[in-house]
Amino acid sequence: MIFGIGTDVCDIRRISATLERQGERFARKVLGEAEFAVWQARSARWPKRGLRYLATRFSAKEAFSKAIGLGMRMPMSWRLCEIVNQKSGKPVIVLHGELKTWFESQGLTAHVTVTDETDYAASFVVVERITDPHARHALSSQPPEGAHFVSGRPGDKT
Repeated sequence: MIFGIGTDVCDIRRISATLERQGERFARKVLGEAEFAVWQARSARWPKRGLRYLATRFSAKEAFSKAIGLGMRMPMSWRLCEIVNQKSGKPVIVLHGELKTWFESQGLTAHVTVTDETDYAASFVVVERITDPHARHALSSQPPEGAHFVSGRPGDKT
């Protein structure tokens, strides 16, 4: 059953201006540890690619906060929600701390997609409530090696 949906379109030029004003401090505010490492590597190699990465993560977290109905208020916070990529490139949501606890207690799972173009980054998130008790049990099983999924699902790397 659909719990919520969220979408966000982010002007990359706005993220660029904020990054110029605040520097790395802005990236540290928005990105979790795993995301920050990816952002640093991409920015060092190709700054525009790093900027787009930051914008897509900003957008996806905004969309996720809308989908769960909390906005940017606790337990939702920038760094407790990470958007990471599976080896295939598919983006997935990984939650931490209080947000992870809340999300799991609600019996939720989420799907995310991100995209960027010259001036804009966009994302879409669908959050579902798991209603099948067998499905919920299956979510707690061990994942295949290298799998990364949303919090409360196989492969959660928190």
